[in-house]
Amino acid sequence: MALCDTHLIHTSEEPLIMGVINTTPDSFSDGGLYFSINDAIGHARKLIEEGADILDIGGESTRPGSSPVSIDEELRRVMPVIEAFADEDILVSVDTSKPEVMRRAILAGVDIVNDVNALRAPGALEAVAANDRVLLCLMHMQGSPANMQINPQYLNIVQEVYDFLRERIQAAVAMGISPHRLIIDPGFGFGKSLQHNLELLANLKEFTQLKVPILAGLSRKSMLGEITGNTVGQRIHESVAAAQIAVVNGAKIVRVHDIKGTKDALAVLAAVRKVRVNERSFN
Repeated sequence: MALCDTHLIHTSEEPLIMGVINTTPDSFSDGGLYFSINDAIGHARKLIEEGADILDIGGESTRPGSSPVSIDEELRRVMPVIEAFADEDILVSVDTSKPEVMRRAILAGVDIVNDVNALRAPGALEAVAANDRVLLCLMHMQGSPANMQINPQYLNIVQEVYDFLRERIQAAVAMGISPHRLIIDPGFGFGKSLQHNLELLANLKEFTQLKVPILAGLSRKSMLGEITGNTVGQRIHESVAAAQIAVVNGAKIVRVHDIKGTKDALAVLAAVRKVRVNERSFN
């Protein structure tokens, strides 16, 4: 168990920064860079030094068009990194949809299970229900990573994502999971067009009505490249801007690749927010 208290998610007045650690050869932004265990651990320490509040460790790419990996391979990729930080003063998250990986990671001391499939796999709710210490992030995705970006369609993107997340919260609560353990993620880029993503971001405050913390993961995503024309490695500025917009619109956690830039930008936002607004009318 990490020494950092999971209550930080609820008690922190400032948004929390979740750093991405992909121990994969094929993730969309940094695939292969941290595939070796030593490289992944070294990168995680760099993210901590830059100010990350949470490490999100994943061993299976969920980029558009990706294919699943076996349980054994995913465990081989993530467990040594999880174990390296389980007793340190940092929140540790496992990014997985597999119940067996969830169980093993919880036993190793992770604080958060971050599931792009919103605990819909058979046995997933059961795998996480018993341990009251572990927080659970439920994400919306239309389709699967293999097919999610093949012409995604919605009648009302905000309402449909909201209804899905509300249903998954209800399913978790019906399994005996306290709402206090839950986090929601609207799933930017997971079965959404650029317009869908922009509508979700513009209306993110609507999701605060579900009364659980919101996680927003927009960092380096193709939606940003569609706006600016920049390649994935050049999307730092637009990623920082998107994180700020998400926080202004209600996000409690931002999942990012570029910790320092995000942290510095959010520090400016926090400083402005602390200043009393002058309501005097000037003529």
